[in-house]
Amino acid sequence: MISNEKTNKLVSMYLFISDLYEKELKFTCQRFSNNANPNFTDVEVLTIYLFCKKEEQKSKKKDMYNFIKNYYFSWFPKLPTYEQFNYRLNLLCGTFEHLSKYLLTNYVPNDCDFDTSLVDSMPIMCCKGKNRIGKVATQITDKGYCSTKNTYYYGLKLHLLGFRRQGKLPFPEMIAITPASENDLNVFRNDFDNCLYNRTIYGDKIYYDTDYFKEREISHNYQMLTPVKLVKGEAECLRQTDKAYNDLFSKMVSTIRQPIEALFNWIIEKTDIQNAAKVRSTKALLTHVFGCITAVFFNI
Repeated sequence: MISNEKTNKLVSMYLFISDLYEKELKFTCQRFSNNANPNFTDVEVLTIYLFCKKEEQKSKKKDMYNFIKNYYFSWFPKLPTYEQFNYRLNLLCGTFEHLSKYLLTNYVPNDCDFDTSLVDSMPIMCCKGKNRIGKVATQITDKGYCSTKNTYYYGLKLHLLGFRRQGKLPFPEMIAITPASENDLNVFRNDFDNCLYNRTIYGDKIYYDTDYFKEREISHNYQMLTPVKLVKGEAECLRQTDKAYNDLFSKMVSTIRQPIEALFNWIIEKTDIQNAAKVRSTKALLTHVFGCITAVFFNI
């Protein structure tokens, strides 16, 4: 028995997606073939995925399909076979990317601190293990190392720059995905840097680059604060002289940037975004990543 509350959410989600599809989303998945208007529509595919991912927290497509077939088949009488549903879903990778951008751009909470940002990255693993070789989505994935989990893996990195919210999880401002081996500092310079002005940014030690950020502080009026990184070859007496200050400063930075780690943990808990072991193609991997981001930030 499905509650009226969830039924109302399904209807609201369908109406929202249907309206946005006619305005914008249809241009991201146009078809130029005899099957340009399938009986089972793209709006239905998007609704099923997002509803099952967000409200039922089902991370596997097979579980989504079976749930709709068992409980909502009368609502989706044209539901195709699982293989066809999966194929149609993977075709919408560009649509999920556009929809995630739309949600993050148009529904920014009012309590965001636009003068303070947090930056970090997390791995999305297609397979893991030092001697494993990834054979899926090789155009956008490669081998990397996750120091937090102390493991080698094959897959992507999700880089996120978010507005700080006092006492709450940060809200994403910009997101980028790269192969696993990409250095976080290089991604920040290439994808985020030119859009940032007049703010303070908190990151971990990998974003430490004193000379570069001193120049950006002058040209863009922003500063990057990271935990203090030990200077190789520095005399022990100098380290001990500054130890108390450095420890307090590093603790302050780590405390302020901790919510972005909590945000990643929340996304993983809600969507299992980090586990992409079942993915078998580039489109499927992109659908997995942007579908999870869309679902977790989708609010009616």
